[in-house]
Amino acid sequence: MKKPGKYLSISATLLLFFFLGLFPTWSSTYYISLLMSVFLYVILTVSWSMFCALTGYMSLASAAFFGVGVYTMAVLGDAVPAAVVIPIGGLFSSILALLVGLSCLRLKGVYFSIFTFGLSELILNGVLFYEMEVTGTVGRMVIIINETRVYWAMLSVVVILLILVHILRRSKYGYALQSIGQSELAAACMGVDVNMIKVLTFMLSAFFMGIAGAIMATQWTYVDSRTAFNMFYSFMPALMAIFGGVQKISGQIIGAIILTLLAESLLIRFPYLYMLIFGSLVLLVILFFPKGLIGIIEPGKKWLGRNGVA
Repeated sequence: MKKPGKYLSISATLLLFFFLGLFPTWSSTYYISLLMSVFLYVILTVSWSMFCALTGYMSLASAAFFGVGVYTMAVLGDAVPAAVVIPIGGLFSSILALLVGLSCLRLKGVYFSIFTFGLSELILNGVLFYEMEVTGTVGRMVIIINETRVYWAMLSVVVILLILVHILRRSKYGYALQSIGQSELAAACMGVDVNMIKVLTFMLSAFFMGIAGAIMATQWTYVDSRTAFNMFYSFMPALMAIFGGVQKISGQIIGAIILTLLAESLLIRFPYLYMLIFGSLVLLVILFFPKGLIGIIEPGKKWLGRNGVA
């Protein structure tokens, strides 16, 4: 039987998403925009962790997959309905992930990280070169969609992604990914198709990043390669996951929420010092709490449980 605490947790989660769904009906534009930023980084962080947390690979290609989604909306948004362009953006990102996976997922450690970092920079400068030399313009205008609709679209993607990751981690497929993270050789000896599982998971991760890029592009009016393929989108998901606790979905979400809100607050209050303060706080947490913030929360919950509080 499930513990009462389990039912309480499920009820609280459903209530939270119900509240978030109604949020745009009474809130201001600023807070709607802020929550969309939170949703964006939750999607990027959990998508990144879907592959990297279980396999132990450190991918820095998030900016490439996100940017492909952004440019898909910028190029096709005027001719094709946005509801169709969004999954197409995810599909294009998945195709890119397939090509990357087939070519470099045999690399390990720092070599894989360097390759994926170089990929994002290559695409950024390739698009910039094409625009300057072929089209004669830099960047593109993007169709604008009602902010409330974009908010609901981002929230829907968050819900779908979290449900999918929850199921994935508890499936045979998820256990195979964990075995790959512990030892690829041992996993292969046990009959796990290591390369296929890595490539498919990498594609699934990229799909959600591409969808997030396609949706968010509709709020930016104008995009260029430096905006769409900014390396910020590669480093922040990894940093947020590590900050919150990369091995736990709850930790990844906590890290994404706290760092997004922290960055926004510091940028407003200390526009010239916020990166210094932001970086220092993140380094302190990672230095003294190697398991992330979830490493502080989990022992507290266990203590409460032992004392009959939870």
